[in-house]
Amino acid sequence: MAIYEVRLPKMGESVMEATVSNWLVQPGDRVEVDDGIVEVSTDKVDTEIPSEVGGVLKEHRFAEGDVVKVGEILAIIETDQSAPEVGESVHDSSAEPGIQEGGAVPFVPSQEEVPGTIENKGNTNPYSGYYSPLVRSIARKEGLSPEELASIPGSGKGGRLTKEDVLGYLKERSGMKKNAAIPEMSGRSSAVSPSENEQTVIPLDKMGKIIAEHMIYSVQTSAHVQSFIEIDVTRIVQWRQRVKDDFLRKTGEKLTYTPIFMHAVAQVIREFPMVNIRFDGENITVLKSVHLGMAAALPDGNLIVPVIKNADDLSLTGMAKAVNRLAKAAREGTLKPDDISGGTYTVTNIGNFGSLTGTPIINQPQVAILALGAIRKVPAVIETPAGDSIGIRHQMIVAHSYDHRVINGALGGRFILRLKEILEQFDENTPF
Repeated sequence: MAIYEVRLPKMGESVMEATVSNWLVQPGDRVEVDDGIVEVSTDKVDTEIPSEVGGVLKEHRFAEGDVVKVGEILAIIETDQSAPEVGESVHDSSAEPGIQEGGAVPFVPSQEEVPGTIENKGNTNPYSGYYSPLVRSIARKEGLSPEELASIPGSGKGGRLTKEDVLGYLKERSGMKKNAAIPEMSGRSSAVSPSENEQTVIPLDKMGKIIAEHMIYSVQTSAHVQSFIEIDVTRIVQWRQRVKDDFLRKTGEKLTYTPIFMHAVAQVIREFPMVNIRFDGENITVLKSVHLGMAAALPDGNLIVPVIKNADDLSLTGMAKAVNRLAKAAREGTLKPDDISGGTYTVTNIGNFGSLTGTPIINQPQVAILALGAIRKVPAVIETPAGDSIGIRHQMIVAHSYDHRVINGALGGRFILRLKEILEQFDENTPF
């Protein structure tokens, strides 16, 4: 038999460790290629580590809750006898002691092991075959028969059935009756326990706890102070309305306000590098790269901050592509660890929820964050050489939260004043 080591892969830029949150396969269980073996958690992303070989899981090297460093061995799989020996990570277990490091063994399913099958020859487990251990576990727990499981359309690679497919089917089957009365709130969990006086207790889920701890840590670490400014974005509103259809036709991307504002923010950061820094309490490190985070709402009500790398090097079209890709991945729950790591400055668009302004909490270890308020039509004074007049303008309030230990009011205020100048002087002939 050959042995394969399941190691913790690289989890993204500057992410060197992760926490084992849930073992999907137990020692003695059979796994196939691409079956999920274990779920691990970084700061805000849960990632499922799949198997690259078929075989039997022999050993867990870490328990749930343990912290694992990148490259460490998570589990040991004894591969099929017929598995070809490729690379140094797989070897004959009878040949010599010790486990080698290296690549994976390619796996070709037999005729019985094809997508959609439930049973394999010689295997009495009705949920075996091309269903992942997590899918099989849910099926057993919810009492799904093999025939019912086989009737669920799969959205995964090659038509594979995913956890989301099964949960969606169960939700549809139950008519969502049980969840109709659960209020929406950030950090909620599906474990709801009504008390005797008809109150509802909703424990924080894992991400909710992480967010709560991160916010408290930020407030306790940074001396938060805010500056506010109102920006006339009428030119931008009119330009976007005029070109959005042409933009979509030429670039294949929808043009929202977010990439326009993010593009301007990236240029201002380049002009004010002292907001793009790290501070450890004694030393300031000025960062050369502008990696712009954009706070995004997840379907479950939590928030996450995908990062646009080297944002100051992007054109408006490039920014639109990056924003749309990350927003789509956030909605679909497909963000990778590298998508949310390495941010140097964050922008949050609270105007999406109708808020005029707010006082955002700094996303540590950064030193500043910008909140974009809702765009409103308001009466405003228009200054002209012929005199002042009142007109209807599109206005937006911007709030800048920054760490007063290293950014004083002058720098914090000049930063958003420059942003105001750029946005109000937006060239309506801007090419894309």
